[in-house]
Amino acid sequence: MKSSSFALAKDALSSLRDLLPIIIVIGVFQVFVVKQPVSGFASLILGGLLVVFGLAFFIYGLKMALFPIGEALAHALAKKGSIFWLFAFAFVLGFGTTIAEPALLAVAAEASEVAVDAGVIAATEEARSNYALGLRLVVALSVGVALLIGVFRIVSSWSLPVMIIGGYILVILATTIAPAEIVGVAYDSGGVTTSTVTVPLVTALGVGLASSLKGRNPMLDGFGLIAFASLTPILFVLLYGIVLAWT
Repeated sequence: MKSSSFALAKDALSSLRDLLPIIIVIGVFQVFVVKQPVSGFASLILGGLLVVFGLAFFIYGLKMALFPIGEALAHALAKKGSIFWLFAFAFVLGFGTTIAEPALLAVAAEASEVAVDAGVIAATEEARSNYALGLRLVVALSVGVALLIGVFRIVSSWSLPVMIIGGYILVILATTIAPAEIVGVAYDSGGVTTSTVTVPLVTALGVGLASSLKGRNPMLDGFGLIAFASLTPILFVLLYGIVLAWT
């Protein structure tokens, strides 16, 4: 119990240290540039404390549950020797974590509003909902495919730089023919998929799998899945925009 409390307190101090530069920058601009009194100072202090403790609990939870679960499942599936179930787990993990990603929910909702303003879709609630859902499904599907590719790379020991460079060449080609209004959304989709829910489990999967396979180095082969999870959403959303424009 004492060790758990100590670890949680350590994570809280670490979170405060990480947030301190942001607090200092905002404070300096508020005092020397904006030069206006801060309204709701007590609320700001309370909100800041909640952020610090929220990050501390989140980091502690990752160490306690998500990382061990991801690594344990990767170990178990690798020892089972079934490529099918390993690939199936990777795809479902990528799809499931991404579809529930809070950042993706926010971006998809905002993108649907902008699409209405741009005249891309009708100004109805159904059109907005369908557009946002379609975007979320495409991004989630892309991350599932990304983990399939990443797991295949670990198993087959393919070159990560070559695969990433080849992927971004495809992104550049797709950008040249995609509708202008989807390009920004596509590139932002690559960032929102690597957020609070997705990253811990994906990293644990890669490290756990590389640790379980003979001849694989967890440092060299266990990482790189996040790069695929950032790349494929850009490409898939660009293709999604191209298909929508054609239809």
